[in-house]
Amino acid sequence: MAKKAKKSGAGGATIALNKKAKHEYFIEDRYEAGLSLEGWEVKSLRAGKINLTEAYVTLKGNEAFLFGATISPLPTASTHIHPDPTRTRKLLMHREELNKLIGLVERKGYTLVPTAMYWKRGRAKLEVGLAKGKKLHDKRADVKERDWQREKQRIFKHG
Repeated sequence: MAKKAKKSGAGGATIALNKKAKHEYFIEDRYEAGLSLEGWEVKSLRAGKINLTEAYVTLKGNEAFLFGATISPLPTASTHIHPDPTRTRKLLMHREELNKLIGLVERKGYTLVPTAMYWKRGRAKLEVGLAKGKKLHDKRADVKERDWQREKQRIFKHG
């Protein structure tokens, strides 16, 4: 009998998180997108062999593409396939969502960042965040606030 995977807030069993995105950007809105994957990539995702930290999403010709995501091939991959770990992968989104994102990204300062990848009904989904870059002083303020919250919890715990 197979073990059930843990559920996350993103919708299903989490494959990968991009924690760097929260530190580098203000994430204003989140969208869910499917991915166009090859068979060896799905097997690698099931093994958790993905890295989203350097990944980003671009919009070209009314389509969305994931760049820079590294899916490491398993050593048991077939010999007649030559896997490319950093190939560009097409994102599958509704036309209305794409049109809305194209309009928002053309505004100054907005970008699309992958924040999480998870399983939903047996399919791999990518959570894409509409983000605006943080300045250095914003990052410092976030670290200061996090430290204060941690210290406050210690004070309450110990009396």
